[in-house]
Amino acid sequence: MEQKCVGMKAARVLQTGPLREEVDGFVEGLRAQGYAAASIQTKHLFVAQLSHWLGRRGLGLRALDEGRLRVFLRDRRRRYRAQRGAAATGVQLLRHLRTTGALPPVKVAVRHGKAAEVEAGYAQYLREERGLAGATLVNYLPLVHRFLVVRFGKGRVRLAQLRAGDVTRFVLRQAPAMGPGRAKLLVTALRSFLRFLHLRGETAANLTPAVPRVADWRLAALPKFIPVEDVQRLLWSCDRRTPTGRRDYAILLMLARLGLRAGEVVQMTLDDLDWDAGEVIVRGKGSRHARLPLPKDVGEALVAYIRSDRPRCASRRVFLCARAPRRGFSSSVAICTIVRRAIGRAGLRTPTKGAHLLRHSLATDLLRRGASLAEIGELLRHRSPDTTVLYAKVDVASLREIALPWPGGAS
Repeated sequence: MEQKCVGMKAARVLQTGPLREEVDGFVEGLRAQGYAAASIQTKHLFVAQLSHWLGRRGLGLRALDEGRLRVFLRDRRRRYRAQRGAAATGVQLLRHLRTTGALPPVKVAVRHGKAAEVEAGYAQYLREERGLAGATLVNYLPLVHRFLVVRFGKGRVRLAQLRAGDVTRFVLRQAPAMGPGRAKLLVTALRSFLRFLHLRGETAANLTPAVPRVADWRLAALPKFIPVEDVQRLLWSCDRRTPTGRRDYAILLMLARLGLRAGEVVQMTLDDLDWDAGEVIVRGKGSRHARLPLPKDVGEALVAYIRSDRPRCASRRVFLCARAPRRGFSSSVAICTIVRRAIGRAGLRTPTKGAHLLRHSLATDLLRRGASLAEIGELLRHRSPDTTVLYAKVDVASLREIALPWPGGAS
């Protein structure tokens, strides 16, 4: 009854105002994204109030933008009861109006000059010639931009003037404020960028040897894992009586049984599941694809989720957000969050709380059960055997067999 009253109120208010011709398309878009009827009614009323507010001020549809929306939200707080999510609804509406062409696209400040040209060319090189993933570009480009700003400031960029000392000084000043992983990313991005500049002819010499190494010794740490009993407790923590619990259980099973990376779970589509062959296509790093067998329990969990719980929508992603808007996860952070929450529910104390914990745990368990490093590397799709060697350090029994006696230890 309350929902019906809200709808009638919105219809009355929408008789005037510049948004009356746009609201139907907005509402249909909300339905397609899986919003509940009550949420749609509330958003409908918000649009009606905004349309009325614009009409009273003699403003047309084209006058609506982020600034005008902020003014309306401020006025609305004085007149109407506070409503949770009003600002988010306004952002959704602006996005819809720009998508349909009712509003012009946002004018993005375009950077000009040599630095912007070089950064754009480098991004194109990484994407088209190196075939690197978008996440790599997100990591590399800000570091490259920082290097150019520190070296040249806001003045004219003269890449031909770059010297080895400029590169070394930048790393020595920036790296101490970073952790080992971030510092290694910095020097990797910088070497890649300097190699690109030399190939493009921007620098006469290849300056990559001037990039210092980061003191983070290979194989210095043990892989972080949990025993198989704790992995099982983590899986049991999912409430499989609920749609979200069944979805999370299927995700955790794929991480624990197949050793998938978080990003590989995010990118998986319905077309990647070959039910006849009992296989799944995994879209890994560097645009590489691999086919892995689907274990029986993983296949059953996927079928249970897809048949009963996966919302119907245009997205082909296997795993979708539990709440509207219905779409695939935006990044691997969502998968890590699912793992972290499962760890909390299971009451486990773990060395890390990300999705990679289950990948390391699978490799460690396989090694202890007699699998070879080559077999583990094939399952985890390591490009280099050296990556898999790290797991040999956790096989203490085998290490004891090859350990040399300590001088004087017998006495």
